Amino acid sequence: MIPWNSYRWAALARRAAALAAVLAVGLAAGCAAGTGRGAGPQAGAAAGSRGPAAVVASIQNTGSDTLLNLALAWAERYMVEHPDVRISVTGGGSGTGIASLINGTTQIANASREMSAEEVEQARKNGINPVRFTVALDAIAVVANLENPVSGLTIPQLSDMYTGKVTRWSEVGGPSWPVVLLSRESNSGTYLYFLEQVVRRGNAKGKELFSPETLLMPSSQGISSEVQQNPNTIGYDGLGYVTAEQKTIAVARSANGPFVTPSVKTVLDKTYPISRPLFMYTAGEPTGAVKSYLDWVQGAGQKLVRDVGYVPLAEDGR
Repeated sequence: MIPWNSYRWAALARRAAALAAVLAVGLAAGCAAGTGRGAGPQAGAAAGSRGPAAVVASIQNTGSDTLLNLALAWAERYMVEHPDVRISVTGGGSGTGIASLINGTTQIANASREMSAEEVEQARKNGINPVRFTVALDAIAVVANLENPVSGLTIPQLSDMYTGKVTRWSEVGGPSWPVVLLSRESNSGTYLYFLEQVVRRGNAKGKELFSPETLLMPSSQGISSEVQQNPNTIGYDGLGYVTAEQKTIAVARSANGPFVTPSVKTVLDKTYPISRPLFMYTAGEPTGAVKSYLDWVQGAGQKLVRDVGYVPLAEDGR
């Protein structure tokens, strides 16, 4: 695991604030140049004669909160290297990003899950053919309070906890504390992935649901904060959001093991059982500035992935 300490969180907060200011200035400049928010590269190209400092393309990037920190880091670096491009990054969850793509209000939708068949059908009804790009890899880390002595859990045990069959930590080798379940909200791609791969144990026909006692948190930061404060809690989150103030639980597919903690290595060698790709979707094959940006994300941009706590597409991405 790549631990995040308080310094890195503070640095990220400062960077996000600085980026927000840059984006605001960039969008204002884009409007002044006639490109406007969400305008595509075609519209911006007409402003190229204004000089190298002119904004010639604005890209709207919306969706997954899991991808948000990485998307911000990518946008910040890309705008430094390409000052004629402005990238506006917002979160809200994978469902929000996909809905924005379907409605034509974003050019790139970030998603920590694949689009459903129903979403693809709706997009096509709107004249949009979604194209998927794999941009990074991730592990869903199972986290608990630092005071909790439990160090490993199997997927069946996690399923029993999150469906309410196991209600005390003593049933999985811990103290006699009540289990407080934390989850992302249903609009989150991480929620859906955890539901399908852990709660339903990878059974495509499974009908199990999260226990009604599960606390649905609006953000990854909410899960992190609650886990740090409450020793009874168990939660899950993308690897990039795990901090040194949480305990990361090793996970096994069965009681026979092996119990594996999430890390760049265990995701790349596929030994960590709850890992997944992360995606960006576009409306049709991208062109112009959007294509150039996605090419960079899948190429030179991979060098940033580990720095932000995620997993690059390949070992040599760093």
